[in-house]
Amino acid sequence: MADAAQNGNLDPSGPNRDIQPATQPEEKARFYDLVRQLIDDLALLFRKELALAGSEVSQSLDDTKKGVSSLISGVVVLNSGYLFLLAAATLGLGQIMELWLAALIVGGVVTIIGLVMVTAGKKKLESSSLKPTRTMDSVQRDKETVEGYTS
Repeated sequence: MADAAQNGNLDPSGPNRDIQPATQPEEKARFYDLVRQLIDDLALLFRKELALAGSEVSQSLDDTKKGVSSLISGVVVLNSGYLFLLAAATLGLGQIMELWLAALIVGGVVTIIGLVMVTAGKKKLESSSLKPTRTMDSVQRDKETVEGYTS
């Protein structure tokens, strides 16, 4: 048997037969630990992606609130301009000249300001989207990465 050991031909029924079975449970344990770690990492990734989505939606809602606020302010100013224009028309009919001209100029300026504010508010609303695009992109990259490792 000493000759067999020197040549590298060990007898499986000999004294070294326990080497192979002893490493298999360790390999299984390491494999299960890796699978557990992978599941934990995927769960953590999922939680972080959800947190990112929530943050992104919250940011979109804040932008939408600002747009709505600007839009409402613009509508109020526009309404004031309309009232001035009505006052100017009334005064113009009542006294054919100077008093109505002043009211018409004021009403026109207020109306233009209101239109600018309403337009700005509408643009803010159009540009804000409630869709969490950064999160969706990140989830897509994660999906492609996982698919790359599994295929």
